[in-house]
Amino acid sequence: METIVWVVHVLTAVVLIGLVLMQHGKGADMGAAFGSGSAGSLFGSSGSANFLSRSTAVAATLFFITSLSLTYLYAHPAQRQGVMDKVDSVATPVVPAEPVVNPADASKSREIPK
Repeated sequence: METIVWVVHVLTAVVLIGLVLMQHGKGADMGAAFGSGSAGSLFGSSGSANFLSRSTAVAATLFFITSLSLTYLYAHPAQRQGVMDKVDSVATPVVPAEPVVNPADASKSREIPK
């Protein structure tokens, strides 16, 4: 799931960059008035701006949604569902500890009987 969101996120970013670079700036209107620029474009004289603007808005919305989705996925990682993940420990050998000697008992054992 996470990989799919990453792929869509990266592709959306590339498309968004391309759409922004294809749009004309505010200064391009003066050049279009004298016959150059968007008058002979693929989408017509005004169709290009509407199509590119709407496409950019859709790509930006999709980029925003994938960004939020990735944030959610990393904040709430999925629990593992494997068989081995349900086992607490794998046959760990138990080493017996040495007996604990009470210091009071140790001093009695060192006494020399009379």
